Amino acid sequence: MKKEQIQIIYEDKDILAINKPAGLVVHSDGKTKEHTLTDWILETYPSLRDVGEPWINPSGETIHRPGIVHRIDRDTSGVLLITKTQESFLLMKEKFKNREISKTYHAFVYGKMTVEEGHIDRPIARSRKDFRLWSAQRGSRGELREAITDYKVLKRGSGATFLEVEPKTGRTHQIRVHLKAINFPIVCDKLYAPKRDPILGFDRLALHASSVSFITEGGKPLKIEAELPDDFKNAISLLS
Repeated sequence: MKKEQIQIIYEDKDILAINKPAGLVVHSDGKTKEHTLTDWILETYPSLRDVGEPWINPSGETIHRPGIVHRIDRDTSGVLLITKTQESFLLMKEKFKNREISKTYHAFVYGKMTVEEGHIDRPIARSRKDFRLWSAQRGSRGELREAITDYKVLKRGSGATFLEVEPKTGRTHQIRVHLKAINFPIVCDKLYAPKRDPILGFDRLALHASSVSFITEGGKPLKIEAELPDDFKNAISLLS
């Protein structure tokens, strides 16, 4: 991933926001060798090396996560915040913990929804069938964690629906798991809808983190937005 391929959409002395392209993993798992977002951060902002909290992987290797205060999945595009100082990292970490940060996503799902909007309040736990998956349905294992997602329909087609989605909690794979639980899995979700054929021209998960909103330390409201990528614009035109 070349530097010029990472679009910076906001920056001040404390925070950097990028529009993460689909296909770019946020940080290494220590097992695979590929260029990650954290590699780009260290190349472009080397002073951020010790900001945040490193991760010790199961092999005992220290994985640096410079300024990373939250993540989005590899195949999800959109807004991702990076903190530039340890003070701002701790502040934003607390905001996420206290649910003081609002996030909006856009997604295409299989099927034609008949409702205009919905509220999903289903706890999430690990799937019994596959260690990679999470579940909001019967048969999950381990600790159940509260998970709440709101959504509204923006456009319908015969075989798909375009949604605006607001997760109220921040569980792993939450939007993907919740939409599958109500039988409208995300288009081209190879984990949660592996038997579905790709549609609307997608060859990756049809999920985009469109905006992040919060109150700054100075008390000002800030909303950071990432424009819809070309595959989303193309899919909107195809939806009929």
